[in-house]
Amino acid sequence: MNELIPVWLDVDPGHDDATAIMLSIQLPNIHLLGISTTHGNASSYHTAVNAARCLLAFGGQKLGIKVYPGATKPLLLHPKHDPEIHGPDGLGGVEGLPEPGDSAVLAMIAKDEEGQIVRALEGMALHIKQTWKKGTGQKVTVISCGPMTNIALFVSVYPDLVEAIEQFVFMGGGVGLGNRSAVAEFNILCDPHAAQIVLDAPRPAVMIPINVTHRCLFTRDIHWKLRSSKLTPEGPDTPLPKADTNLRHTLSTLISFFADAYKSTFGFNDGPPLHDALTVAYVAHPELFKSRRFRVDVELTGAHSTGETVVDMWNYRKCDDTWGSNGKNCIVTESLDVNGFFDIFLECVARCDAESPLNH
Repeated sequence: MNELIPVWLDVDPGHDDATAIMLSIQLPNIHLLGISTTHGNASSYHTAVNAARCLLAFGGQKLGIKVYPGATKPLLLHPKHDPEIHGPDGLGGVEGLPEPGDSAVLAMIAKDEEGQIVRALEGMALHIKQTWKKGTGQKVTVISCGPMTNIALFVSVYPDLVEAIEQFVFMGGGVGLGNRSAVAEFNILCDPHAAQIVLDAPRPAVMIPINVTHRCLFTRDIHWKLRSSKLTPEGPDTPLPKADTNLRHTLSTLISFFADAYKSTFGFNDGPPLHDALTVAYVAHPELFKSRRFRVDVELTGAHSTGETVVDMWNYRKCDDTWGSNGKNCIVTESLDVNGFFDIFLECVARCDAESPLNH
């Protein structure tokens, strides 16, 4: 039997972050160590509470996983949020999740013996040390689904633990493409300096850009299968079936709100892209992706291009074979087996059905 892959997940829930949390709990070859949260899609208060709500709803309670609240703002810039896409609290329109003030939700937030909240950097350092065991254990894959402020701070504050990282896998950036400016993707735009720090760290980085995530659309056929594992999808004018379970209803409302936001804002008529879930899928099933290694840097001072991920497609910059500041520092995914991904996604929903407290 293959070893489980130890994973630390950093998120800013966010509808697609919620699906990443579900996958990280339910994929059988992922060992989720903990979840840190950051500013991004909503305020840091909302993202922490949302992560706790999702962790509880998707079966994380039995695993002993906790949420570690992190950065409230970028390293240098003013924080920006995205209520147009995610609603004012980050999970607009989602029905059936535990309420933010529920005692079971609050119990998902990590606290020390004195009842004080344990912050993201402390949680990351603790779990990565325990897993790495000074080289006798396993390296940890760090996944980022939002602005990379927490991860940049970890790299800077704990340089001695960077060798304990297997890879940094992040959803963000684009190759000649933006979604929250002409050329910048939202996660990178929120904290471009943090992204550059992570790219300069001497460990492999993997970029899941919007060029790839925009191909992973949650179509009506997939939505039908999400709502019902028993009925066969029918014609385009047939109403979606009633959800088989409470969990499936909750996930359906999540997708529906996200779909409406992407249709009205970006003109996506066939369904919303499931951005963040692809980070977890990459770690668990890299064979679903085709990738190439490039030098990637972030534009930090452009009048019109701050936050752009500059992918050196033509090898203009002289680089060595190392990772980080002097090398080809990033594996850039370029394509995805979309059907294979959604097969895995729906399998995880079925597993979650059996464990989710929403159904019991």
